[in-house]
Amino acid sequence: MKYISSHSNPFFKELLKLASSARQRRKAQQTLLEGAHLLQAYHAAGNQRPQHLLVTEAAMQNREVAELLEKFPDVPLSQLDDSLFADLSELKTPSCVLALIELPRIPIFLVHSGFCLLLEDIQDPGNLGSILRSAAAAGCDAVFLSKSCADAWSPKVLRAGMGGHFALNIQESIDLLAMATAFIGTVFATVVSAKSNLYDCDLRGNIAFAVGNEGAGLSESLLDVTSHHIAIPMPGHSESLNVAAAAAICLFEAVRQRR
Repeated sequence: MKYISSHSNPFFKELLKLASSARQRRKAQQTLLEGAHLLQAYHAAGNQRPQHLLVTEAAMQNREVAELLEKFPDVPLSQLDDSLFADLSELKTPSCVLALIELPRIPIFLVHSGFCLLLEDIQDPGNLGSILRSAAAAGCDAVFLSKSCADAWSPKVLRAGMGGHFALNIQESIDLLAMATAFIGTVFATVVSAKSNLYDCDLRGNIAFAVGNEGAGLSESLLDVTSHHIAIPMPGHSESLNVAAAAAICLFEAVRQRR
């Protein structure tokens, strides 16, 4: 096992770029998974193996991490100085294991999807991760993100997704207008002021939910190509719902109807 203790180490500098830059993640087609839970989810989803594993000294005394590392006997393993590990982590209390992985390369098959999400300009990483987690739990085929969405593979989104990424076909920088037009099924656009009630809609066929930006909602151009505009009934005193909560409600109403 190699020990890395210097900030000037070339490999560490590459890792630091991946941890902090969406552009670098796209360029390298790599990202970092932090913590035993995400690494376990990655393994459980049938992914072959990480490209590199990074641990702290404490990892060797952590039974859960030690058992997880045994599942990847041929993967290069390096121990990082605690200060270097902390630089790669966004957690106040860093975990003790990181995995360098290649981003999944999955072909786009929207026309064959029966249950998917179209996400337009979702900005908050926590919201995006939560939506992906709900989509995975609901059994979505795919999630399509517009170019201005937050980076789906950033550490914050991965953490909020809690492993949901590895159960989904995630496509980024997608032309949602073309996707909505080509979709063989019904695209339901979520609009606060829509007259149609979510609970009155038939969600049992091939469907896609289009969900928009936290503040602005869906763009007029996307609304123009979607004929089914729906609202979630809110009998209380709030004007709107958090976008992640709204997406989850729509997804699981579809789950209820499709049982």
